[in-house]
Amino acid sequence: MIKKNTGFTLIEILIVITILGILASLVAINVMNRPGEARRMKAKLDIRTLENALKLFKLDNGFYPSTEQGLKALIEKPTIGRIPKHWRKGGYLEKGVVPKDPWGRDYYYMCPGIHNKDSFDIWTYGADGEEGGEGENADIGNWNLNEEE
Repeated sequence: MIKKNTGFTLIEILIVITILGILASLVAINVMNRPGEARRMKAKLDIRTLENALKLFKLDNGFYPSTEQGLKALIEKPTIGRIPKHWRKGGYLEKGVVPKDPWGRDYYYMCPGIHNKDSFDIWTYGADGEEGGEGENADIGNWNLNEEE
């Protein structure tokens, strides 16, 4: 019985690597040509991540952090206001850091929220850092993440 080696040849591996390289460069070019759009997408993803962490906080403790405790309550057990009894050791964010918005500023947090009266609002003011605006300067909040621009 003849045993046939099954595996990839060096040429096949090089072809796959070349194809992956071409695809990666196309994606990079598309993202680099639209940095404003990429930043807005990152802000939306950050806000979703913060929303999920806040929901876990509430699941463990029965309430959301207060406005005064802020998003810092996701990485450090609050010492002011209502103290959570079942705060998760290690916090609620994987890297142990509250992310900055894509423009290098802190996200805003309010509980109870103006837009979400039964929970919280998280938002950023966009590229210009001021309330309102259009396009890159438009505010991004957890109440308008699905709106088309």
